[in-house]
Amino acid sequence: MLTNSFMKDSYATSYFTMDLIANYPIIKSFLAGSFSGTFSTIVFQPLDLVKTRLQSPVNSPVRGNQTASMIAIFGNILEKERISGLWRGMTPSIARVVPGVGLYFSSLHWLRSYVTGPGNEPGPLEAVFLGMAARSISGVCLIPITVIKTRFESGVYNYGGMGQALCSIYRNEGVRGLCCGLLPTLFRDAPFSGLYLMFYTQTKAAVPSDVMNSGNKPAIHFSCGVIAGLFASAVTQPADVLKTKMQLYPDKFTGIQDVVIYVYKKYGVRGYFKGIVPRMLRRTLMAAMAWTIYERVTESIGLK
Repeated sequence: MLTNSFMKDSYATSYFTMDLIANYPIIKSFLAGSFSGTFSTIVFQPLDLVKTRLQSPVNSPVRGNQTASMIAIFGNILEKERISGLWRGMTPSIARVVPGVGLYFSSLHWLRSYVTGPGNEPGPLEAVFLGMAARSISGVCLIPITVIKTRFESGVYNYGGMGQALCSIYRNEGVRGLCCGLLPTLFRDAPFSGLYLMFYTQTKAAVPSDVMNSGNKPAIHFSCGVIAGLFASAVTQPADVLKTKMQLYPDKFTGIQDVVIYVYKKYGVRGYFKGIVPRMLRRTLMAAMAWTIYERVTESIGLK
């Protein structure tokens, strides 16, 4: 009797879950986004780690030429932390990306249904608005995990785990510490997502329909994503530098203006583009892969 009752309850729960997913496209978007974001984050985490180390002078083994510094940091990590060290900060990255990308894509789907209507592609300005709004929602919700992720990757802090990091930051810095760098994070992520979506949709629209339907959709989506990522990454790089500085050294900077002045005085204009090579590689390839997987998954589950 108990076994039959348990099986009935399990079946009812499974049926309810499947029915919920089938009838709520926002849930489908969240799941598809989370899956695509998880896969791309794991693959490209080493580039994000190197970018953070480049922007943190404490961990830069060489000065000067950025390409040489990037190679030296890779070598330094492999020498001191072995190959597993390239995935330092993986736990907070996954903790941020799984809900973050899922929330981004589900917010984007929800906003898009109101702005453009079902099945319609957004225009350039609509794409900028949609991308910025969706990214702002996920960015605000997940800023504490972003702070922890940045500190894990930097090597400046030695937290034993996410729980310890969260408690330590809250105990020593309060809520302000968990939200530090929010403004430059939004200045970086919101424009990136807006510009990325605009370039992505416009590049896709420029592809002839016979080419798009030739059976190479994933390759075309990935190529459009790479083009969009290169442009969007270059424009938003200065905000990434400011965000990293604020989150690593909260006692040193009281506001974004202090960081802007500090970076300019210490490094000049070039300082605002520190770490651009690994970030451009990571953000471009990660976004392109995430969108390619997302497009593929949404087609397979009937969201498109």
